[in-house]
Amino acid sequence: MATAFTFPGQGSQSVGMGKELAEAFPEARRVFEEVDEALGERLSALIWEGPEDQLTLTANAQPALMAVSLAAVEALKSRGFSLEGKVSYVAGHSLGEYSALAAAGFVSIADAARLLRIRGNAMQSAVPVGEGAMAAIIGLEQDQVEAACAEAAQGAVCQIANDNGGGQLVISGSKAAVERAARICSDKGARRALMLQVSAPFHSALMQPAAEAMREALAGVRKHAPVVPVVSNVSVSPSTDPETIAALLVEQVTGQVRWRETVEWFGANGVTTLYEVGAGKVLSGLARRINREIAVANIGTPAEVDAALSAFA
Repeated sequence: MATAFTFPGQGSQSVGMGKELAEAFPEARRVFEEVDEALGERLSALIWEGPEDQLTLTANAQPALMAVSLAAVEALKSRGFSLEGKVSYVAGHSLGEYSALAAAGFVSIADAARLLRIRGNAMQSAVPVGEGAMAAIIGLEQDQVEAACAEAAQGAVCQIANDNGGGQLVISGSKAAVERAARICSDKGARRALMLQVSAPFHSALMQPAAEAMREALAGVRKHAPVVPVVSNVSVSPSTDPETIAALLVEQVTGQVRWRETVEWFGANGVTTLYEVGAGKVLSGLARRINREIAVANIGTPAEVDAALSAFA
C-alpha cells in the first residue's frame, strides 16, 4: 500500500490557480512570495490575475506551475504532514520533475523557480520561432509512430517527445518533418494527428542548447539528496543521488517524457494511490487511462488538502 505524489507539467496552467491555497494557508502564500523574490518580479500577480497569454509563455508557466504545486505541499506540511514516511515516490511531468524534486528537498523553492525560469527561456530561444513543431498522435502504437518519425525525418529531427499513455504520443522536431510524420500517422490509421500550438519543439534533439544551459545552471545550485526517491522522466527509475538526478534533468531537456511507463512502474512497485499535486487534473486523467487499479486524487485546493490529510491520518 504505497503512495506516490505526481506533479503536473506545462498545459495545466490557468489564471487564478493556487489563489485559494494562498488565502487559506499562510505557508502557501509564502511560497508565492518566495518565488516572486527569487525572480525579482510579481509572478503571483500574473498567476492570479493574468493575462492568460502572458501566463502561458513558457518562461512564466514553468515557475508558476511549480509555485502552485509547492504551495499545496507547504499547506500539507503546515498541518503536520511529512512526505518522508508517508509518500514512497515522487515524479513530475517534464517541468513537474522540478516541482517533485523541490517538494522532496533536492533544491530550495527559490532555486527551483530560478532554474525553471532559465529552463523556460533556454527552451524558448533554442530554436527560432516557426522552425520547430510538435504534434499529438492518438491511436497508434509507439513502434508505428517511431517508424513514421524515421520515415519523415529526411535528415531533420523528428522524434517522440512524450509517451503520455492511453494511446497518446507527442512528436517533436523540425516543422516540416513533424508535419510529414503527422500525415504518415494519419495514413497509418491514427485517430488523430494534431499539430500543437506550442512555441518550440520541446523534448527533441533541437533543444540541445537548452540542455547545455541547464547543465551549467544545475552545477551552480546547492543540491541535496531528496527525502523521497524521484522517478525520472527519462530513466523511469528511482534515485536519491543528487549528481545522478542533475544529469537526468539535463538529459530530460532533449529526452522523452516516459509518463506511461512511469505510471506502469508505480503499479508494478506497489503504488496503490497517486496524488496529483498542484494545478489541473491532466495527470489524474492519464493515470486512469494507464492503470485503472491505481486510485487517483488531487491536491490543489484547500478542500483537497483537507481530504488528503484525512486519508493519510
